[in-house]
Amino acid sequence: MQRDEMVGRLARRDRPWDLAVVGGGATGLGIAVDAAARGYDVALFEAYDFGKGTSSRSTKLVHGGVRYLRQGNIPLVMDALRERGILRANAPHLVHDLAFVVPNYDWWEAPFYGIGLKVYDALAGRYGFGPSRLLSKEETVERLPTIETEGLRGGVVYHDGQFDDARLLVHLARTAAGLGAVLTNYAPVTGLLKDGTGVVAGVRVEDREAGSTMEIAAKTVINATGPFADGLRRLDDEAARPMIRASQGIHIVLERRFLPGDSAIMVPHTDDGRVLFAVPWHDRVIVGTTDTPVDTIDVEPRPLADEISFVLEHAARYLTQDPEPGDVLSAFAGLRPLVGSDDADDTASLSRDHTLQISPTGLVTITGGKWTTYRKMAEDAVDHAAVLAGLDPVPCTTRDLQIHGYHPAAERFGDWAVYGADAPELTALAMEVPGGDERIHPRLPARWAEVTWAVRFEMARTVEDVLSRRTRSLLLDAAASVEVAEAVARRMADELGRTDDWVAAQVEEYGQLAAGYLPGGAAG
Repeated sequence: MQRDEMVGRLARRDRPWDLAVVGGGATGLGIAVDAAARGYDVALFEAYDFGKGTSSRSTKLVHGGVRYLRQGNIPLVMDALRERGILRANAPHLVHDLAFVVPNYDWWEAPFYGIGLKVYDALAGRYGFGPSRLLSKEETVERLPTIETEGLRGGVVYHDGQFDDARLLVHLARTAAGLGAVLTNYAPVTGLLKDGTGVVAGVRVEDREAGSTMEIAAKTVINATGPFADGLRRLDDEAARPMIRASQGIHIVLERRFLPGDSAIMVPHTDDGRVLFAVPWHDRVIVGTTDTPVDTIDVEPRPLADEISFVLEHAARYLTQDPEPGDVLSAFAGLRPLVGSDDADDTASLSRDHTLQISPTGLVTITGGKWTTYRKMAEDAVDHAAVLAGLDPVPCTTRDLQIHGYHPAAERFGDWAVYGADAPELTALAMEVPGGDERIHPRLPARWAEVTWAVRFEMARTVEDVLSRRTRSLLLDAAASVEVAEAVARRMADELGRTDDWVAAQVEEYGQLAAGYLPGGAAG
């Protein structure tokens, strides 16, 4: 998967694409996979890098949503539980079972949450990851060695899924490319083309690397830009009424000592009514999240100081070691593209179901939803877009489509298990490139071969692409990632044929970006 080859295919195309997809997050890439798997000609355009926005900033869970069960949204929970099982079957190298413990401190919590989680098990049916059960105080402490024991009565354990969101995005992109889709990052859509009757007939795209503009004809255009959906809708109709009500969620990343063991913590009710998770991930602990309504849709949202304090305060209630701001290795924020009216009381109450809209000019917009249901969202979008484009009807095939890197026993590859079937080739590359099997930094798990791999096979174009999304270094230890940024830039420059000026610019840009991931860089 190489960008130059993708751009070349766009330039050589002499007829309209069946579908043009705008947005390279979970929904957009899911649509590209679905459409290409049906045999449709599809081109996708991403303004930045794949997953630059919301899709790489999740809690790293593939789950049905216990909170939605409490809200009574049974259809959403059932859809998500089914999709959770499908995703694990199609990408076992990226999705695995994780035990979650709900600690109980009041007498009523064990029966209340115990019954609720049995309902959760029942809704999952054959897609279940494992049965829930009550835990004694001793069993709870055994699973959560650092849980606060004062007043602890026991717990309830249940099972959900965990994944690496950005790594799955890359593998979805490679899946789509392998099926014939054209995918281009750093290619923002700046306008919509229309035919003589005013119907949307393609997109105007800027190639940021070449500094040129392309006009891409397409039978149907799908808007899958998440929080930025209204911006593209206004290119279609300046008077389009906003449909996005954005909400910001933040997470902090701590050292593993704060939550050793193999289980996660789920706190079912925080002061703002949300669920709080403390989740082991890549030898770190992720704690979050918040639900803060925001008016500004920013491509690089920053955690608010109050949000970080909120998460730290709640973590301290349940952990024997109280994390301080100085313990935060990284803090990141993401925007939820919720669909709702301005008069909604709060974003936490807005539905996580997806919404599909077709404008009078034929622009298809799909937004809302959640990571776990990306495949179902894509199926829905392609079904409608195919009819709109007049394409031959072809049924969806992604329910049983193996995602790139599929390997039923990827854990045998150790640190490189998330690469799945690509791991042997990556191992060979590590023997080929200088220092390929050495860590890029003592506090980071990534190795130098992964930097080369990301450039050669995963369309990484910037230091941020490599350190934030291809290796997750920015999230695992922001300060360490800054320390290695120049060395990464030089390794990339050798691969891409870039100059010293490019290296210097990349290091400066990355340093400014990473500053926002440290507690001292939180917005006021």
